[in-house]
Amino acid sequence: MILFPAIDLKDGACVRLEKGAMESATVFNPDPAAQAKTFAKQGFAWLHVVDLNGAFAGKAVNGAAAEAILAAIDIPVQLGGGIRDHAAIDGWIGRGVARVILGTAAVRDPDLVRIAARNHPGRIAVGIDARAGKVAVDGWADTTEMDVIDLARRFEDAGVAAIIYTDIDRDGVLAGLNFPATLRLAGAVSVPVIASGGLASLADILRLLEPDCAGLEGAIAGRALYDGRLDPLEALRLIEAAAING
Repeated sequence: MILFPAIDLKDGACVRLEKGAMESATVFNPDPAAQAKTFAKQGFAWLHVVDLNGAFAGKAVNGAAAEAILAAIDIPVQLGGGIRDHAAIDGWIGRGVARVILGTAAVRDPDLVRIAARNHPGRIAVGIDARAGKVAVDGWADTTEMDVIDLARRFEDAGVAAIIYTDIDRDGVLAGLNFPATLRLAGAVSVPVIASGGLASLADILRLLEPDCAGLEGAIAGRALYDGRLDPLEALRLIEAAAING
């Protein structure tokens, strides 16, 4: 079980949104690279980074901040937000991103995902963001009629490394992860699933360590880490103890 601390980038700063609304952004650290260093020092094994402006623009907007993060830490980074063509994918992997997340592109250009997964084995993830079970795109601005599981199954045999499933209505509001929907998705595909949206406390961590969550690759934590509701050292201790006890 991997706990991914999140850095969401807006206008060069580390922020958190509520339910994906850009106007709800709260700045938690004006220096994303310093925040990344803090997470690395706390013992996290991965970092999850999203270019929020890029997700709306369809191209990198916070590229300089993302590059500063990559230069500041040694732990692997997965990056999403506005990555919608092969040049962007290849460019970020060339800069040291361990895993590129494709969200809107997975809906609008599924062949891009398949080709990228073939060209970069183990380094492409699909981001599926949903409202009421329907997939949202373009920085969550537009909700489609596509079902989450239907989209996930498109990439069952594509060789993607993971599916990152975000419940938008829970994101940033500390409502707890949507375990029923996440587990339903994980049970429908063989691709590892990462839970996102709403992780609120150690109670969520303990729930993630229950046997029925064993198939999940991990979960993403954002606001709960920033406002102190989730003790990172205790969360990582629980995960490590569960791994040891098997």
